Amino acid sequence: MESLRELYRTGVGPSSSHTMGPRRAAELFAGKHPDAHGFQVTLFGSLAATGKGHLTDLAVNEALAPTPVTLVWRPEELLPGHPNGMLFETLDDMGAKGNAWIVYSTGGGTISETGLASAGTSTYELTTMEAILAHCVKKGIPFWQYVEQCEGEGIWDFLREKYQAMMASLERGLETEGVLPGVLGLTRKAWTFHQKAVMSSPHFRRTGKISAYALAVSEENAAGGVIVTAPTCGSCGVLPAVIRYLKEVVQVDEVIFLRALATAGLIGNLIKHNASISGAEVGCQGEIGTACAMAAGAATQVLGGTVRQVEYAAEMGLEHHLGLTCDPVAGLVQIPCIERNAFAATRAMNCSDYALFSDGTHFISFDEVVRVMRETGHDLPSPYRETSAGGLARAYTNRVPR
Repeated sequence: MESLRELYRTGVGPSSSHTMGPRRAAELFAGKHPDAHGFQVTLFGSLAATGKGHLTDLAVNEALAPTPVTLVWRPEELLPGHPNGMLFETLDDMGAKGNAWIVYSTGGGTISETGLASAGTSTYELTTMEAILAHCVKKGIPFWQYVEQCEGEGIWDFLREKYQAMMASLERGLETEGVLPGVLGLTRKAWTFHQKAVMSSPHFRRTGKISAYALAVSEENAAGGVIVTAPTCGSCGVLPAVIRYLKEVVQVDEVIFLRALATAGLIGNLIKHNASISGAEVGCQGEIGTACAMAAGAATQVLGGTVRQVEYAAEMGLEHHLGLTCDPVAGLVQIPCIERNAFAATRAMNCSDYALFSDGTHFISFDEVVRVMRETGHDLPSPYRETSAGGLARAYTNRVPR
């Protein structure tokens, strides 16, 4: 299982798998072939189906500039490793093809030649929640301390950087009004939500503030702003929203929230390693469901929960998103993605509340839910796995005059 440095990535939205991953792959290919007269890039499956809405073409062209690029879109064709497949080829001065490279964008900005998300250097010896939970109980340590044991003390500088980037994107989102780019013409809502929340009664204030914070980060992502994947761009608003809310209501040092990010990252890493965080592979349950699990576990730890209660909160966060489809309207990371961040953030706090009321004992384990999520995702028909061919995306397409 890889380092948290491979999970939390600072980058430009709107999509980690469709924008950040392809950009990274294009930069690597260009670096290997600086003398190429041109490049041909073929996008397959989900990358081709929603690539224009996710700005895949812009990311690839910018990464390969100033060399001319020919883009080929093949949404109906899948490469064997993953739905987000790419073929890079060099072109000589006569247009003949030369060197070729097949690579996959497997979610969260990760790229892989095999299509497997966790194909890098192993940082964590234990790769199931059951094993990590048993280790922590035996040693009497919290999850964040296990992260430190595996990652080293340098992880705290890294997490501090990500924490600051998350809060910066949230602040920018709160301060910015106007319309998001794209054909939908969606108006940013974070500022108005926050204004109403601070003037609301205590009963509505928590939901209003958490929603405003999640909307702020998600709208920044949709506008192509700088965000931190947590675990993806499309779900980047959930964890920062919960952390920001807790920062206001729990007066503790910053280090407590860095430890929360460590535990959240461990939860996300387990899901990424044992299932998937790619909407193109398992639907939105792998993105928003994972983000909710991460935020629920983080909140429970901040509020004094035991490791068993943290595991329970994370399990519920993922369990109650099982089967969630990925059907972005017009291929944009806007509808239903932005609202889903707000609802998942409030649900994460509800999961934390529930776990803290309990003693942490429950019937279905976190590992079992991760396995079920993977199986459910593979059972989802292709139109519901980030192709914009079904669900809400189809409803919108059917009503738009041609």
